[in-house]
Amino acid sequence: MQTFKLGHSHHANWLTAVDECLQQTGSTSDANLGFIYLTDSMAEQLGNILRELKTRTGIMHWVGSVGQAILCTNTEYSDEPALVIMVAGFPDSSFSVFDLAKDSHHPVPEAEAAGLRFAIVHGDPRNGQLPELIEQLPERLGNGYLVGGLTSSNTHYYQIADDIIEGTLSGVVFNDQVQVATGVSQGCSPIGPVHTLTECDHHMAISIDQRPALDVFKEDIGEVLARDIDRAAGYIFAGFPVVGSDTGDYLVRNVIGIDPENNLLAIGDHMTRGAPIMFCRRDSKSAAEDMQRMLSNLKSRLSGPPRGGIYISCVGRGQHLFGESGREMKMISEALGDIPLAGFYANGEIAGQNLYGYTGVLTLFL
Repeated sequence: MQTFKLGHSHHANWLTAVDECLQQTGSTSDANLGFIYLTDSMAEQLGNILRELKTRTGIMHWVGSVGQAILCTNTEYSDEPALVIMVAGFPDSSFSVFDLAKDSHHPVPEAEAAGLRFAIVHGDPRNGQLPELIEQLPERLGNGYLVGGLTSSNTHYYQIADDIIEGTLSGVVFNDQVQVATGVSQGCSPIGPVHTLTECDHHMAISIDQRPALDVFKEDIGEVLARDIDRAAGYIFAGFPVVGSDTGDYLVRNVIGIDPENNLLAIGDHMTRGAPIMFCRRDSKSAAEDMQRMLSNLKSRLSGPPRGGIYISCVGRGQHLFGESGREMKMISEALGDIPLAGFYANGEIAGQNLYGYTGVLTLFL
């Protein structure tokens, strides 16, 4: 199968941006699916952009999202109008675009045998049911695995699933005719042992290891931060190990408040008594090391150059974490070569049945 074709532009005029993208992709006669990511400052023109792309390429199926920043091979666009498209050819029977708001039984492409069904999905972070939908969808697909992310925007929370949509979960699902390899890279590193959440109430951690939750938190983060706990904001997080993971994955959630009078700790997730919990910090050095680990693992699983890939990273990563614009994309190219890549910075990243934070999720089409 042919390598994917990539085009990108940061021209402020939407039509010129489309022209520049299509000049880079060249002929699209062998393509039947397109991925599209655009910054929120260009989102008002998404209807025009999508119509123009369908007319000029003949590709009717498009999936993607708006993002505060978007990504492509070796490049990151933020705080400016920008557009990235990537087009590919797949067997017509191998994929189906869906929108869960319309497709209660969403179409699933048939396979000759019951194999893995893989989906790239985008979701609206304003929908409070998304964690439940993300957990349920792999089971509804049969033998399913998800990757994707939640739209990040200051203005329009648009996703693309053939048409412009919002408010739900949408994307494209592939059957086992399409082979992929995926990896997750963490952006935070543990700073203490794994504890047990012994008492909680929704967002509030009451006790950990049968001790007041705030006491355990202060003990793990150290005396310096414990004396000035405001300094921990945006730097220290709660981590919830993924049960059954053979790679030590954990879900990172924000610490959203403390109650020093009652020794309580508020965490940005609905918690469950008995769950494992630890604390972690945002750390550029360990994030870069984990990115290298993930890339080395993926490279070892490849038998040849990938056709293309989708990379979805957290809005808290990128230049904010690595100190250099586009560093994650350059790391991917250094490890795997200049393969066609597209993606965006998300408000939450999806892998398997989990909604992550501060991670990078890479999908390679083989």
